[in-house]
Amino acid sequence: MTIKSLLTTCLSLFIITGCSKTEERPNILLIVADDLGYADLGVHGSRIQTPHLDTLAQQGVLFSQFHTAPMCAPTRAMLLSGNNNHVAGMGSQLPNTKLDGTPGFEHELSDRIATMPNVMKSAGYHTYMVGKWHLGSDLSNNPYQAGFERSFALDDGGGNHFDGRGFMPYPSKYFEDDHLADWPEGAYSTNFYTDKLIEFLNTDKTSDQPFFIYAAYTSPHWPLQVPDAELDRYKGAYDEGYEALRIENLNNLKQAGLISQEQGLPELDPSVVPWADLSSEEQKIESRKMELYAAMVSNLDDNIGRLLAHLKQIGKLDNTLVVFMSDNGAAPSDLYNRGPFVKSVRSKYDNNVFEDLGKANSFVSYGVAWAEAGSAPFKYYKTKTTEGGVRAPLIISGAAVKAHPDISHAYLTVMDLAPTFYRLAGAAYPAGKAPLLGSSITDVLAGSADTVHNDDYITVLDHNNDALVRQGNWKLHSTDSFSENSFALYNLLDDPTESTDVKTQHPEIYQRLLDAWQEKTKAYGIVEIPDRLIMK
Repeated sequence: MTIKSLLTTCLSLFIITGCSKTEERPNILLIVADDLGYADLGVHGSRIQTPHLDTLAQQGVLFSQFHTAPMCAPTRAMLLSGNNNHVAGMGSQLPNTKLDGTPGFEHELSDRIATMPNVMKSAGYHTYMVGKWHLGSDLSNNPYQAGFERSFALDDGGGNHFDGRGFMPYPSKYFEDDHLADWPEGAYSTNFYTDKLIEFLNTDKTSDQPFFIYAAYTSPHWPLQVPDAELDRYKGAYDEGYEALRIENLNNLKQAGLISQEQGLPELDPSVVPWADLSSEEQKIESRKMELYAAMVSNLDDNIGRLLAHLKQIGKLDNTLVVFMSDNGAAPSDLYNRGPFVKSVRSKYDNNVFEDLGKANSFVSYGVAWAEAGSAPFKYYKTKTTEGGVRAPLIISGAAVKAHPDISHAYLTVMDLAPTFYRLAGAAYPAGKAPLLGSSITDVLAGSADTVHNDDYITVLDHNNDALVRQGNWKLHSTDSFSENSFALYNLLDDPTESTDVKTQHPEIYQRLLDAWQEKTKAYGIVEIPDRLIMK
């Protein structure tokens, strides 16, 4: 870093945080789990063992009302931009020939925003990334171009966890820094990505510069696969079925203090077949799906523990802010049996041998029924802007965290993380770019505030014609179109399961949120998608 840039960084740091020494700025480790359900952490009461994440939560802050987009790519665009997914270029994760390439549907990070790694790098941070990118499929829009000085990333939404065959008709594509790369055959994704981060850290371990790490793990995203030694880690743990697990998760979340004691469960998705109606063979296969998913989550926790242990070994842990989140609700998809990729998936994988389920040649997804359990106690799952699709786990621990009690019920969104990191880093957001839509949560982390947004703050979000407007406890929601009659109004304080439309009882609130929707659709470039593709 030059003397000029050092002075500039010190000045901006002093203005924003009141600090005057660059070494006081924390390292930032941002860990993103892929498709992890709200109920699926040990600290949330799950039977899935996640001791390292549980410890982070006990030493930091566990957030009960963290909100994302309903699918992977829009969330990542919002995360790395601090902006609406349309403004960031990812109006829809799913392709649509009538809109692709138009503003808001570039399927890569747009030039309207500044990327988080570029902003952090300008503030004097090393920037490293591993895992899922899903924000551009060419070298011209890969992680290196977005500002990561070191990276190893999967370009697509999902891939085999042991090799490069993927799920599309063509193989998966990987980037390493500024060039294409091959997957190291036989390496397990979560283990390998952790090895890569340790390699990046060791290269610069004597550097005085702080680091920003984006650990975008591809676990526990389908296909559900784990190393052979971990296949039976949860054998027999889910033989009671998904309905029993859903009720258990509800009760455990209450006991953990994350939801109210009065909260119930919404109606199940009508496609769910009652556990008692399944044959013994069907129950055996269904139980195996959840066993594999749970093993993937525990393997992820193991690797997070390994990464934290390395940071401690090199003397970097004490000054590191650790942020752990999921990118959306639990995933209902089953690409082996339904959807647009069945032919491609079945040409590469075989799920007919029970003993091979969870290995590299199988393509297991756990489907709607288990997703309903993972999203408990909320309505639906990934792809939907109901709470089950957009409320996700969030843990923040380490440097800059002084808050108590350990659980925060403050409403916040994925767009709040960018301004939080920039404030801690003393980073200047560049002029001429779309203004940040989130707010820093540093005061909540410091224990000097218990809210992030005031009651007037409005969140407007759409993905694939699934739309929401949120203000305080009020939520306007539509699942299929932008016509005025398609929107329902819910009071999430009284009705967290989004079961009762109250727009006729509160016409003034309904109209206020509808006006906000119409205003923001113009501001953000939100348009209704013709002939939308449904993934479930």
